[in-house]
Amino acid sequence: MDKNFHREITPIAPEDSFQVFDRIKDDFDFPIHFHPEYELNFIFNGKGVRRVIGDSMEEINDVELVLIGPNLEHCWELHNCTSKKINEITIQFHNDLFDEKMLSRRIFKPIKDMFDRSNYGILFSRKISLELKERIQALSKIDSIDYLMELISILQDLANSRNQRLLSTYTSQNKTFENSDKIKKVYEYIQENFSRKILLSEISEIVNMSTVTFNRFIKKRTGKTFVEYTNDTRISYATRWLIETDLSVSEISFKCGFNNIANFNRVFKKCKNATPTEYREKFEGIKRVL
Repeated sequence: MDKNFHREITPIAPEDSFQVFDRIKDDFDFPIHFHPEYELNFIFNGKGVRRVIGDSMEEINDVELVLIGPNLEHCWELHNCTSKKINEITIQFHNDLFDEKMLSRRIFKPIKDMFDRSNYGILFSRKISLELKERIQALSKIDSIDYLMELISILQDLANSRNQRLLSTYTSQNKTFENSDKIKKVYEYIQENFSRKILLSEISEIVNMSTVTFNRFIKKRTGKTFVEYTNDTRISYATRWLIETDLSVSEISFKCGFNNIANFNRVFKKCKNATPTEYREKFEGIKRVL
């Protein structure tokens, strides 16, 4: 795994299905990254932005819609864009939300084939992007099962659309990241317990390793120390609560496992290039996890 690629830990718990961001922004500040979830990314009013997916690097026009498969590196950069009101809608969903048995049904074949192609990143035509614009923008306002039904409908329309283009010449180099029972156990345990202090000896015992062996294991698999990896999870949830709730920064700090607010502010700023207060103030849009 390239050490320059950041493995994003998205705040989608195992019992969640998907998350949607709908925001107006004037910059892209996330480094090139990957995650096991599928991502459908819609950008409007972003002419001049540079899209990086796998080994593809292109300047985009004023509207685009892209589907990115699990663990494929990607990011968007401001580049030559001068717009101060870029509308970015990001939909992320678990890579097993639609299981193999479901996708094997004839009716789902177009979506299954599209998911297979998304391992290279798919750019959809301007025509279908504009046709689906209002429906995608409405997604963040739909609740529960209606959201899932509309998402399936949008995926079906995309799967059957013309003039799709694959972006990268290679598929993900990071597929083995999750292909380990041990890393899955670690991930799930941290997801369930990040709100309290997790001892190194405790997490090592979960995967039947000594603390020294576990330290080497987590560093090799994630490029991060155990503390850094755990803090990534905590900061992911902190950003969610800063945007979705009226909880104070202090309350969020303790809720996501930091016993010291100064330490929380320091770790948050290192991850997000902004303090928690600045992050909350500059975010304009909607973020929901369902």
